[in-house]
Amino acid sequence: MKLDEAIELDGPPVFELEQKVRVRKIIRNDGTFPGKNRGDILLEGGEVGYICGIGTFLQKFYIYSVHFIKKGMIIGCRKNEIEVVEEN
Repeated sequence: MKLDEAIELDGPPVFELEQKVRVRKIIRNDGTFPGKNRGDILLEGGEVGYICGIGTFLQKFYIYSVHFIKKGMIIGCRKNEIEVVEEN
């Protein structure tokens, strides 16, 4: 089954509030981020932020609101776009 076919909401969220995460790849504006053009790069891979909200999209997917403090931005990310940052 492809990632887009699975109904994530059948299980619990993968990430938790206040969890430290890192962007796995470049994040571009899909048209939902105000003040930027569609396709503009919002984040480079490797940028670190904290989960500040968990919502849903299309009654199928979790969307994780991630606060990127250094950038001063909150960006909605899918689970395949972020990963946990392990604390040492």
